[in-house]
Amino acid sequence: MSGHSKWHNIQAKKGKADAKRGAIFTKIGREIAIAVRDGGANPESNGKLRDVIAKAKANNMPNDNIQRSIKKASGELGDVVYEQITYEGYAPGGVAVIVDTITDNRNRTASDVRHCFAKNGGNLGTTGSVGFMFDEKGVLVVENTPGMDEEEIMMMALDAGAEDVQVAEDAFEIYTLPNDFSTVREELEKQGLTFLSAEVSKLPQNTVAVTDPDVLKNIQKMLDMLEDNDDVQNVYHNAELPEEDEE
Repeated sequence: MSGHSKWHNIQAKKGKADAKRGAIFTKIGREIAIAVRDGGANPESNGKLRDVIAKAKANNMPNDNIQRSIKKASGELGDVVYEQITYEGYAPGGVAVIVDTITDNRNRTASDVRHCFAKNGGNLGTTGSVGFMFDEKGVLVVENTPGMDEEEIMMMALDAGAEDVQVAEDAFEIYTLPNDFSTVREELEKQGLTFLSAEVSKLPQNTVAVTDPDVLKNIQKMLDMLEDNDDVQNVYHNAELPEEDEE
């Protein structure tokens, strides 16, 4: 895998998320609602729901909150109809951006996302305009603690069906094909691994170096505005942001 460490971006998100954990739990609750709608409320028979629960646990969402979200989704889906909509476009400096949303009002969300792009010098594009620049991969991040056997973790992951493993100073980044994500995650959980992050992500094939401080400021402001929107689940981009913005 090439490009910036995925874990750096996750660390940045987690650092910001600590101050607004309730909003993160609300967003994961929407993912649970979609999973329950599509496959039922029993995690044993709903692999997508198991994946969302793993993501919730990696984000330190209490089990009570998870179970409450499942029950709420089971009993109240008739009241709220959620849609998954993806937007694509460019931030300043030619940076490609993909925005995944879950919304109960597509007009509101489209307007909000368009505003985030326009206000910061970006341009919202059409579906497919930048998606081809990203690869969808399952990403599992395991903390690299003293005493861990690097070779053992790598072999464990590859034997479970992982496509690639990258070793960083503070974490192992395990990559899978999207369809293999659930199987690999569950096999590694059985072997005692816990995850700092566990989700299917979109990784840029190449990154764009941005050196102009004003452009960087606008990019960061746009990304922050999108992340802060309640309807936005994930924001992916191919900018090389300075270390101080990532950590």
